[in-house]
Amino acid sequence: MRTALPLPNPYTAFAALASLLLLGFAAGAQAQLPDFVTLVKQNKDAVVNITTEASVSDESSQYDIPEDHPFYDFFRRFGPPGGMPRPDDRRAQGQGSGFIISQDGIVLTNAHVVDGADEILVRLSDQREYSAELIGLDERSDVAVLKIDADGMPTVTLGDSSTLEVGEWVLAIGSPFGLDYTATQGIVSALGRSLPSDNYVPFIQTDVAVNPGNSGGPLLNTRGQVIGINSQIYSRSGGYQGVSFAIPIETAIQVADQLRDKGYVSRGWLGVTIQNVTQDLAKSFGMDVPKGALVANVLEDSPADKAKIKTGDIILTFDGKDVLNSAALPPIVGATPVGKKVKVDILRDGKRKTLTAELDELTDEVVAASRNQPGPGESGTGKLGVNVTALTDEQRERLGIEKGGVLVTRVERGSPAARGEIRRGDVILRMGRTTISSPDDLRKAVEDAPRGRPVSMLIQREQQASFVAVTIPE
Repeated sequence: MRTALPLPNPYTAFAALASLLLLGFAAGAQAQLPDFVTLVKQNKDAVVNITTEASVSDESSQYDIPEDHPFYDFFRRFGPPGGMPRPDDRRAQGQGSGFIISQDGIVLTNAHVVDGADEILVRLSDQREYSAELIGLDERSDVAVLKIDADGMPTVTLGDSSTLEVGEWVLAIGSPFGLDYTATQGIVSALGRSLPSDNYVPFIQTDVAVNPGNSGGPLLNTRGQVIGINSQIYSRSGGYQGVSFAIPIETAIQVADQLRDKGYVSRGWLGVTIQNVTQDLAKSFGMDVPKGALVANVLEDSPADKAKIKTGDIILTFDGKDVLNSAALPPIVGATPVGKKVKVDILRDGKRKTLTAELDELTDEVVAASRNQPGPGESGTGKLGVNVTALTDEQRERLGIEKGGVLVTRVERGSPAARGEIRRGDVILRMGRTTISSPDDLRKAVEDAPRGRPVSMLIQREQQASFVAVTIPE
């Protein structure tokens, strides 16, 4: 009698095969992950914790007593009750991160970490502490340079952020919430990001967890090289929400070198207002693919004006560098030496043309003038601090405005209009007793308005009309 051999259980075989596949996948995935342990060991000693102290001069905030309180003046002159410290004794503390780039104690960090500080303390991973001297800071790039009195310091290795690609692994080391030498990892999620407040920095966007206290710390590639300074997060809560931004190390070093050499940073200035080229605009200009920076306005007597750049031109290259979109142009211009003559390739009337521009220096006065300069079809209103334009028929129909009114296209930060809570997109209908039907009406109303005391203004926001009060300075 022959005995039949048992057949293999198909479910057991499938389970075994699945286990082998999973083990193989896990081994392959592990083999592809960077060695984060080694990266941290290589750089930890050169990463520093920074703490700052600054005097606080806001006396009313010290007492938590309103100025109209009957005892406010008494407390201001003789001090608060109950042995509370006087305002002169009050100190505000801040915290951030940084990293050492030279053995003689040069430290890079963010400008906002040390701005306004009276005392700066740098602490190393071995708990050594040093008082730091502020060599200089640059608010536009958010870079600061410190010096500690020490030699033989551990240093980081600087990399090349221009070779980064989206999807690369990166590592951050810093002190989030004061938790020293915390390492977090992620990937590069975008490159060349332009943020509203930082047009001259092409930020590296990552999904690395960055929180308050990480500011100024290094962003490292998988070779252990610093390719950025962690600077900002995008958040509605104040904490990390999946998007963080780092300053490219090339930008930071360029700024740091100028701060060390001459104590300030000079940037090139072209003098144009630009916008993106959309698909529809590209078609209207005879372009197959949207690219370049569309010139919406040219400032009078600016380098662009002298180079014969005109409104409606599309800047395609600048000093030999491709301008892929409008956000790409300001960092390129800002990094160009003042006084340099550069070639600017533009598209005008469907034809490519090369112009030559000699750059001036970007100054605070130039920035202020640029912000206040009206764009095409706009008019400025002087001391009110807004630019306005006439309403189109489509806008009137949408807003239900039959006649009169001007559309607010820009509001200058800190202006009387901004303090009066006028916003971009509002329609100004009346100022005082004057009906506003054109930009000229508003300009004249501002000129005739009393100085130093509130004036009522009737505005419409979407479908709702309301009054606001503005005060034109003397």
